[in-house]
Amino acid sequence: MKVVDVSSSEERSAKSAFLVVSILAFAKLMIHLLTNAFGSYGIFRDEFYYLACASRIDLGYVDQPPLSIYILALNRILIGDSLFALRLLPAIAGAATVFVAGLIVRRFGGGTFAIVIAGLSLIVSPIHLAMNTLYSMNCFDIFLWTLGMYVLILIVDENRPQHWLILGVIIGLGLLNKISMGWFAAGLLVALLTTRHRQALTTQWPYLAAIIAFLIFLPYVIWNIRHDFAFLEFIRNATSQKYSALTPVDFLLGQLMLVHPFTAPVWFLGLFYLFFDERGKKHRMCGIVFLTTMGILVANIHSKPEYLAAAYAVLFAAGGVQVEQFARRPRWRWVRYALPSLILLGGIATAPFTLPFLPVRSFIAYSERIGVKPESNESKELSELHQLYADMFGWEEMAATVSRVYASLSPEERAKSVFWGRNYGRAGAVEYYSRKYELPPVISSHNSYWIWGYGSGDYEVLIMTGGSREDLLTHFESVEQADTVRCIYCMPYENRLPVFVCRNPKSDPREAFARIWPEARHYE
Repeated sequence: MKVVDVSSSEERSAKSAFLVVSILAFAKLMIHLLTNAFGSYGIFRDEFYYLACASRIDLGYVDQPPLSIYILALNRILIGDSLFALRLLPAIAGAATVFVAGLIVRRFGGGTFAIVIAGLSLIVSPIHLAMNTLYSMNCFDIFLWTLGMYVLILIVDENRPQHWLILGVIIGLGLLNKISMGWFAAGLLVALLTTRHRQALTTQWPYLAAIIAFLIFLPYVIWNIRHDFAFLEFIRNATSQKYSALTPVDFLLGQLMLVHPFTAPVWFLGLFYLFFDERGKKHRMCGIVFLTTMGILVANIHSKPEYLAAAYAVLFAAGGVQVEQFARRPRWRWVRYALPSLILLGGIATAPFTLPFLPVRSFIAYSERIGVKPESNESKELSELHQLYADMFGWEEMAATVSRVYASLSPEERAKSVFWGRNYGRAGAVEYYSRKYELPPVISSHNSYWIWGYGSGDYEVLIMTGGSREDLLTHFESVEQADTVRCIYCMPYENRLPVFVCRNPKSDPREAFARIWPEARHYE
């Protein structure tokens, strides 16, 4: 009788799975590193603002908690803030997310084929490509959600109380990175109350995890208390203004495009696996966290589709296992070749829209050829590029134009000049390019710039891009249009901007700033 060495077979399977997971994570990393090194269009509007925040370390900011800013500040010290340096950490976070998703597949009992399906789905997902292309809190949010799901699975599988403490740290860091981790926590509570795991609530461990999470998040709570709950005002304004046109239907339909139509069968089957498969029902809590989050976002009415992006990795993992089970049946074996090919080819077709590796003219031609029109979640006017890419253009041209205007002033005027950025993109870009061009100090009333204030206020000359000459004349005796900002491919409202030089304030500048600054606040 032939003896099968089960332990040896399991060890080989584990090594094979680890190798596949590592290859997929490395592929994800290289996709972004090569794009950053040889592609990319420029620094994104929000990235300028994050760099400005990183120069002003605080316990919080108007539109976000501080963790991603602390990480950026450290990254800036270690490797600088070039475009490649700025986008290195998002690439690493994306690769780490793929790796942890592979570990989840193994916890669900999946093999190498399931890992391939889950990994490919994450790699080609347009929203995940976009989030790992730019520096923001979102790349860390996706990773921390995925890591939190993995630890939740460990809690179910191993019933080791210390895992609750680890989960508390992850949720706390997640909240300190982005408030949306609160949806994870809400989903976890619903999952505990509605499954047999509610018995955990009779122990101390979930409560210790909650205390840990709250203590980690507490600095941002304190910051908000000290700043009149600025974040709540920011959310209220964004929902009622920028995103007011979004509906629950937009949110739900948007899911298909954001994570790719060809991956839809994977995450649909992931939900089926977690709720109806005999093996998967053990981890039903993961599915409840996902559905609870979706329910919260739908109930919010004006949620952007991308808000659910962080919750998909566990569904891709579960879906990979379900697909693998189907593919073991003789009549379904074709799936082992057809589905990975379909996902990969579909991902290649859509990648140019969220991964800026094509020359911009080639991208525009490709977009026109397949009939995809530029879109914006913020109801902004667009031209040839969608907002993700358009907001990577025009910033250096603007800074160079402002620099020419600034250089045209007399030395006495330059010493008393300031640039007022009407939004944080303009303000952040002028700050960033001050290392390359001669530029004045920068102030703005947009988001955290307003909290940072207006400096001494003792300014005799104000330089501003955009706005109305008539409005400026109410505060200055002389308002001259000194130049015009012109850019190609940028957002239309950032193009052909007049650059005004405002002289001779009608009242004492310090008194004027003290009077108008409270009303100038713009949280959005």
